[in-house]
This record gives sequence, structure tokens and C-alpha cells, in this order.
Amino acid sequence: MTRLSLFNSPFLLGFDEFERTVDRISKLSSDSYPPYNIEQISAQILRISIAVAGFTKEDLEISLEGNQLLIHGSRSEPNNDRIFIHRGIATRQFQRNFILADGIKVEGASMENGLLFIDLTQPVPQEESKKIEISDSSKKKDKNLINLNLKKKKYDE
Repeated sequence: MTRLSLFNSPFLLGFDEFERTVDRISKLSSDSYPPYNIEQISAQILRISIAVAGFTKEDLEISLEGNQLLIHGSRSEPNNDRIFIHRGIATRQFQRNFILADGIKVEGASMENGLLFIDLTQPVPQEESKKIEISDSSKKKDKNLINLNLKKKKYDE
């Protein structure tokens, strides 16, 4: 079965990677565990906060593959004879992915009170103002003309 593509137009050649990224994002948005926040701390700093209650630093792995930030958590269940009447605290393994825009850098990660913090920096676009000088088009035309009235000089030997 063929899949209907958003980028099926002949005018959109070379957007295959972009289409795969959009597909990946749509698949990732359906998973809600673990919950996370994305905050803008300042004009240049973003922070991803992920609720990882019950996980230690050793249970978590953070990696960057190209422009994709991967957070993986796995925790082994202790073997004991606990009987749960209700089990609402999730301890299952997870993988949370974030696709980063070009130029965003991962500065570091820390944990506090069951939250994993990942700090990112984004470059501030520098808008330059440049004055364009307007040239006189009549002078430009004179420079491009070829002078055919060249006189030959005779050199004395």
C-alpha cells in the first residue's frame, strides 16, 4: 500500500529527510511517559525538565545523535515479595526523543528531586543592518562603453 505524502509535489524535490523528520515527530508525540516540560530560562537558554521519579543517574542515559537528543531510562525491578493493591508509580523503561533545531547545543544535565534537567543554548540571530548605496545608472553605462577612437602611437626606434 502506498502512503500519501505531504511532499508528493514535483516542486518539492529533495525534502525526503524533512519528511522523515515530520513522520518521526508525529510518532513521538503519541507517547506521554515520562512527562516533561520545556522552559525558556532566558533569551538563549532552554531547559527540558523530565519527571524521572524512582530513577537514579545510573539508570539514565543521555545521548545526542545528529540533531536528535535521546534520553533512555531503564530500571531493574528489585526481587522482593511486595504485594501491590494499587500500582500507579511507573517504573518501566522509557525512551524520550527531542529533535533539535540547527545551532542548538546541549550544555549539560543535572538531577534534583526526581527531575532530570537538560540545559540547551540556542544562538541569537543577529540581524545586520546594511546600507545599500544607490549608484547612478548613467555613469555605469559610460564605464561599459568601448572607445573606438583610439589613436595609434608610433614608437621611434
